[in-house]
Amino acid sequence: SNVLSQYSSSSIFNEKQMFDGLIREAKMSVLQEISQNVRNIKQLEYAALARRATQIQKELSQGVRKPYKELTDVCWGDPHSLGVKPLTFVRQVLAACVYPELMSSHKLPLDVRQRAQWLLGKCEGGSIGSYPASAGIPEIIQRMSKSIARRDGGVPCNPENVFISPGSQWSLTVTSLLLTSCVYAPLRTGILIPVPCHVTTITSITSLGAAVVPYFLSEEHGWALQVEELQRALESAKGGCNPIALYVINPGNPAGYVQSRKSIQEVIRFASEKRLVLLADEVYQDCVYGKNSEFVSYKKVLAEMGPPFSDTVELASFHSVSKGFMGECGLRGGYVELVNLDPNVVNYISNLNYDTTSVLAQFALDLMMNPPRPGDPSYPLYNQVRNAVNNMLVQNVKMAHEVVNSLPGLSCQPVEGGAFVFPRVFLPPRAIQKAKEEGMQPDTFYCMRLLEETGVLITPGCEYRQKEGTYHIRFCIMASQDTINKALKHLATFHTKFMKDFS
Repeated sequence: SNVLSQYSSSSIFNEKQMFDGLIREAKMSVLQEISQNVRNIKQLEYAALARRATQIQKELSQGVRKPYKELTDVCWGDPHSLGVKPLTFVRQVLAACVYPELMSSHKLPLDVRQRAQWLLGKCEGGSIGSYPASAGIPEIIQRMSKSIARRDGGVPCNPENVFISPGSQWSLTVTSLLLTSCVYAPLRTGILIPVPCHVTTITSITSLGAAVVPYFLSEEHGWALQVEELQRALESAKGGCNPIALYVINPGNPAGYVQSRKSIQEVIRFASEKRLVLLADEVYQDCVYGKNSEFVSYKKVLAEMGPPFSDTVELASFHSVSKGFMGECGLRGGYVELVNLDPNVVNYISNLNYDTTSVLAQFALDLMMNPPRPGDPSYPLYNQVRNAVNNMLVQNVKMAHEVVNSLPGLSCQPVEGGAFVFPRVFLPPRAIQKAKEEGMQPDTFYCMRLLEETGVLITPGCEYRQKEGTYHIRFCIMASQDTINKALKHLATFHTKFMKDFS
């Protein structure tokens, strides 16, 4: 106070202004230093739709009159938010782990109590609140590796190559980070990605400074992955980047295709010839319902092909508790299995996994990969619920396919797996022109009008990239039949009116 008293009030005010100005300049300087890779991330088309949906929700709560009473959000693959009930066995075990006193109650089946007791026994002090082992609970990883081996018909799975993570997207980002070249390299690292492709994958790759090298799936052939297109994409990248990885999604998101064993073999041969690391996103492996479709993992096919492929092709495969019939999106649990990668890379990923995945997420992974078996008390109900979810998916796909393809100007390829449909919209020229006038992509304009007039929220195809001059929409079919019925009914009414208005 003695020092301050030497200054007049105006001097103090001036110094405060100067100090505030320096702080503002410092903040601006820091912001200017943010990675250009982050700056290069494209603004999501969905953002404007999400903001408007939030506003509409608020307006409805305030009593604003609209042609509908509630929003129908079928944007994202979040089954529980769309009316799909959680699996009873999973929730019972997790509940007993969170509140162990439940294990003294005979209201829970014996195998539920035994599983909860076993899981808690792997935690320090028998509590989910204790720190887990840095790379994950070893016994759970051991059981996961055995489950992977069973899935692949006995192909060995080394538990030291399985890494638990807070979701498959985290695993993919970390693996891509290791593949990304030093910023001082003459050419950026390139990663081949399918088009269409999930937007978070594109964002992750871009933020790491890698170049996205698109290869187009063949919509005319049911969104098939064709090696000729991979070759074209690789040639197009010459001089612009250094492609070192090939990302595949099987079953597809958002396209819903399922690769055949022959297709996977062709991709593996291509990756071997071009010395590309394979990144296999297999999170929807439990959601295959096409009549002649079957999920076969990249690792299994790689092993069946034998040397030199099985010994040399580098592969990272991803899975998650968020996707498929389990649908536990909020628990944020996933894993990556690495095959034929350099031991130093494997060790590095092991160190990155320190304290990253919650104990409950690890428990959920164990429950997903080691569900009740015939003879267990919980098996009849578990099998009944799982079959019900699968039958619901089959019915939803059939209904969506029939409704969409019955509408002039909409066309949907057969959906064999995954949680989404990705129909093509043949927009009239007047609608395309109107979208441009309003500063929107044409399919975003379509989705915005759908939202405003019916309260149905879906995503535009431009979010996932698409061939120039084509337009698509995506919506989730892993939802209750009531939700899908409502969404399809509104879509049909809206689309008919939209095409008439702009024809």
